[in-house]
Amino acid sequence: MDGIIKIEDVSYNYYGKIPALLNVSLSIKEGEKFAVIGANGSGKSTLLQIMNGLIHPSSGSIFFRDNEVSEKTLKDKEFLRFFRERVGYVFQDSDVQLFCPNVLDELLYGPVQLGLNESEAMDRAFEVMQMLNIENLKDRPSYMLSGGEKKRVAIGSVLTMNPEALLLDEPTNGLDPKTQCFLVELLFALSEAGKTIVIATHDLSLVDELQCRVAVLSEEHRIEKTGSAEDILKDEDLLLKVNLVHEHIHCHGPLAHRHIHSHYLFHKH
Repeated sequence: MDGIIKIEDVSYNYYGKIPALLNVSLSIKEGEKFAVIGANGSGKSTLLQIMNGLIHPSSGSIFFRDNEVSEKTLKDKEFLRFFRERVGYVFQDSDVQLFCPNVLDELLYGPVQLGLNESEAMDRAFEVMQMLNIENLKDRPSYMLSGGEKKRVAIGSVLTMNPEALLLDEPTNGLDPKTQCFLVELLFALSEAGKTIVIATHDLSLVDELQCRVAVLSEEHRIEKTGSAEDILKDEDLLLKVNLVHEHIHCHGPLAHRHIHSHYLFHKH
């Protein structure tokens, strides 16, 4: 089977009647940088949660390394450990993810749950803190961290488990420019180390910087198109259709002209 993560004809309905995804099929290759983009409410976060086995599709199937990920298979302790060791998830809201007394405990939690001894877990925690430049925060509780610091700790709590695939939901949301730059550099470093990176975002500048393969979700919760970042970002008609850019109309006396507006694209007259 092609792809480390494969999604086959997946649909998901909230409360059995509110559509979030319709007949979505994707294949993500090992070591690939992949972005799922779309307007708010298009189903990006739902799709990532399905990839991570946090929720299960109403219909269709998801596979990780040729193994089906389902409510039934995740009840098997051996497969649950296999899957959780290899797929890490970073929530959009770091406060949802952080629950331990301090930063060091957050980074130790995953490795300890996976059965590493205290010495190995501590080595991993300090290695990751050094990588993320958060060693000085190790004794702080999460409520004493800035938004950017919380994001680094949330990512660190996943990296200490050394997953093969890393799923990040709106990773740049609410971050200052300096932290966004750090995050992009980190994602490149993880990619170069062989990690599979999957992000859900409506931040087109992030997609451009990462130059990843892209799947575009429509507001009808379907895959509208997949392609390279270059192909997707130059397709203004597509981006307008899925509400990722919008069109301004300016009037100058009797004359009117239109131009595309986006936080990524330059204005084109």
